Amino acid sequence: MEEGSVFRSLLAILQWWGFNVTVIIMNKWIFQKLDFKFPLSVSCVHFICSSIGAYVVIKILKLKPLILVEPEDRWRRIFPMSFVFCINIVLGNVSLRYIPVSFMQTIKSFTPATTVVLQWLVWRKYFDWRIWASLVPIVGGILLTSVTELSFNMFGFCAALFGCLATSTKTILAESLLHGYKFDSINTVYYMAPFATMILGLPALLLEGNGILSWFDAHPSPWSALIIIFSSGVLAFCLNFSIFYVIHSTTAVTFNVAGNLKVAVAVMVSWLIFRNPISYMNAVGCGITLVGCTFYGYVRHKLSQQQQQPGTPRTPRTPRNKMELLPLVNNDKLEGKV
Repeated sequence: MEEGSVFRSLLAILQWWGFNVTVIIMNKWIFQKLDFKFPLSVSCVHFICSSIGAYVVIKILKLKPLILVEPEDRWRRIFPMSFVFCINIVLGNVSLRYIPVSFMQTIKSFTPATTVVLQWLVWRKYFDWRIWASLVPIVGGILLTSVTELSFNMFGFCAALFGCLATSTKTILAESLLHGYKFDSINTVYYMAPFATMILGLPALLLEGNGILSWFDAHPSPWSALIIIFSSGVLAFCLNFSIFYVIHSTTAVTFNVAGNLKVAVAVMVSWLIFRNPISYMNAVGCGITLVGCTFYGYVRHKLSQQQQQPGTPRTPRTPRNKMELLPLVNNDKLEGKV
């Protein structure tokens, strides 16, 4: 690999890590330090900022070409995906309100296991035994981390776990609902964020409106806090733009490894800021989970290579490109981290 290419890949990974970790930490800061305990409203702000950002990038700055979608497909295909996408983001923010970033990020690493199990149970998809074997350290690490978590909260744990199921469902549905459309992260946000805002706007107003008014009256500096909240929404959109950049600057294997290392970085930074207690066995469980996720990505990559060789028996379809290794929007966050 050329030196310039290596530098570009490294820069892409670092800026992706930076936006991802910053969005996660800001969301936790909003819930914990600003006492703004309204995850539906935070998610709605992120959707609004992402809708505006995607429109500016595609329609005004024209940095990305618009992928045209038939009006009928917007409701028949995009809307159901937006609904699952909305649930995924909301559950991620809800979990952040109740559990530490380190625990939440470790549980999110359970997504490969939930994806495989859902495809096997619901879609009756066959998987090579090596795929199942690669899930063992992931499941074992999650169990160890959950049992030894010193700040365990059942509601936050369930929200994060169901968030994994939502991420898996979104990824699986994308293969059928978005068949024929080659979406990148920016076009995904362009079409899904407005639907997600529409879906979430009314529930956020009804369930959290009065609480926000009370918070606004009680908070010593509400306008400064609102600037932080809306800044997190802007950074959430920037995260999606960074995902587009890193996907086009790295290989699938590099993207997989960098994604798992990103979780480790987020855990370390969150601990330095919030100082949530982490036991030795808890850290070991988190490490086992991340190693398992890396091993899972490696196994799927090797099986994908075997499929491309003539005469090789077919194994379950693995990601055809780096885009399929990624939830449509980085559950990071917008996976994240929206």
